[in-house]
Amino acid sequence: MLNRRDFFRLGAAAVAAGTVSKVAMAALPEIISAEHADTQTPKAPADGRPFHPVVTLNGWSLPWRMRNGVKEFHLVAEPVVREIAPGMQAHLWGYNGQSPGPTIEVVEGDHVRIYVTNRLPEATSVHWHGQRLPNGMDGVSGLTQPAIPSGKTFVYEFVARRAGTFMYHPHADEMVQMAMGMMGFWVTHPKNPDFMRVDRDYVMLINAYDIDPGSYTPKVATMLEHNIWTFNSRVFPGIAPMVARKNDRVRIRVGNLSMTNHPIHLHGHEFVVAGTDGGWTPPASRWPEVTTDIAVGQMRAIELIADEPGDWAFHCHKSHHTMNAMGHQVPTMIGVEQRGLVDKITQLLPDYMPMGDKGMADMGEMSMPLPENTLPMAGGNGPFGYMHMGGMFTTLKVREGLSADDYRDPGHYHHPAGTVAREVTPDEAAVITRAPSPAADDHGLQVRKPHSHDEH
Repeated sequence: MLNRRDFFRLGAAAVAAGTVSKVAMAALPEIISAEHADTQTPKAPADGRPFHPVVTLNGWSLPWRMRNGVKEFHLVAEPVVREIAPGMQAHLWGYNGQSPGPTIEVVEGDHVRIYVTNRLPEATSVHWHGQRLPNGMDGVSGLTQPAIPSGKTFVYEFVARRAGTFMYHPHADEMVQMAMGMMGFWVTHPKNPDFMRVDRDYVMLINAYDIDPGSYTPKVATMLEHNIWTFNSRVFPGIAPMVARKNDRVRIRVGNLSMTNHPIHLHGHEFVVAGTDGGWTPPASRWPEVTTDIAVGQMRAIELIADEPGDWAFHCHKSHHTMNAMGHQVPTMIGVEQRGLVDKITQLLPDYMPMGDKGMADMGEMSMPLPENTLPMAGGNGPFGYMHMGGMFTTLKVREGLSADDYRDPGHYHHPAGTVAREVTPDEAAVITRAPSPAADDHGLQVRKPHSHDEH
């Protein structure tokens, strides 16, 4: 039984869906929707030209059918419920049951036909971001096509002329529809499946939402003060890891459809920017990086050799983008003496606890009760305790001995003996000094000489 909120969220879409002709729909490719937020293991194409498929983090690739030499897909724009992380869901708009929508994979030179059915309560369109195509297929409602009304199905048809990394999203009521999560990834593979071949190829889209604790629907008028920063509409600890065998060549494609730029940083490895949404970068023009900035509307494809085993952090380097459910009006209490104030407050609120006087980490570690449908600002347990991370944060897990098609989470990394940072023991501390001394050990540490009565 629908409650009042679900009625208004789904009612208009249900009316729109009901107006779609069943006879017309019967001739279209089957509608296939997501059932879960797990990362789908890539599968070799059953028909069409061969390619090495990508892996959509916490997502999947859209199946197609071949008809008279044309690769046909069916996208459905509709309201969806997306789990942001365990404990929080969002009522979004997306495609085929999920936000972002499924990744579309084709091969350079493919003749592609995409049917788009609109089950939203308002008109929409689809822009194929970065593609070379006929002007009338570009998806800008009012300029290159009429908008797709609720309940109608439009068809887009063109040849995938250029290999590369692209996106799709509406150009109709764009501020609302993209803020509600309408976007997806598009990959056009090269004709030669061995051109710039990699062992593992991950894709993800950056988006941001402003969802008040206790609510489910994003505030679409927010420009910059978002409180949920996501990879593929997921936040840590709900984001899956990227998995690689030791010495795999790994490509990570990241698109940015949020409202600000993101410096994306990888620990433990160098990488090169091998491609943008404009094409592949010539090998002679590449240089090593550990962070690359991705502006709004841009794509970046980075490549690396995963030759350092471990669980390596991969995240946006804007510190507030690795937090969840941020309260922008929370005062800074660091260094503020609260004891006198606490005594007065606890007379009215016996369970009151002072927080933030030593920093914000304790607010997550205490696992305090939260409002309905929200997340701690940071959270997730690692092998050494509580992790003060959230938002746009995941890991690249490099392991020896994995099979080529094994994308399962291998669990926490087992560090070789003597390779984990540790506390200095009392015996070690006794021989370390910051005072200058002519004596030093083999590591350059200054060594304190024992006192001698003869020196006095």
